[in-house]
Amino acid sequence: MSTVNDKKTYELSFGGLPFKLRSSHDEETVKELADFVDLKMQQALQATKSGSFQSAAVLAALNIAEELILLKRQALSELDRIEERTLKISQELETSKVQERTHSKSH
Repeated sequence: MSTVNDKKTYELSFGGLPFKLRSSHDEETVKELADFVDLKMQQALQATKSGSFQSAAVLAALNIAEELILLKRQALSELDRIEERTLKISQELETSKVQERTHSKSH
């Protein structure tokens, strides 16, 4: 668990506006996060007819939320598929063991 002492302050820019961020993440991670958000902001600024920074920020947040939710759904679906497959394999192994015991007792 990180403490306030573990945090470093970073000077960032989003949509051309300066922003200070305190984070316990390493510089490379903060840069990757900031670059991703800035890219989404730039795309949103181009898409908003008003050119409003606030509108672009909300649109960028919605786009990021959409990606996150779709990825979560995909991951949960994949986990369900893996769980079903694992259960099927486990049942097949149990059935195989029972058949093997039954077969070996009859001989």
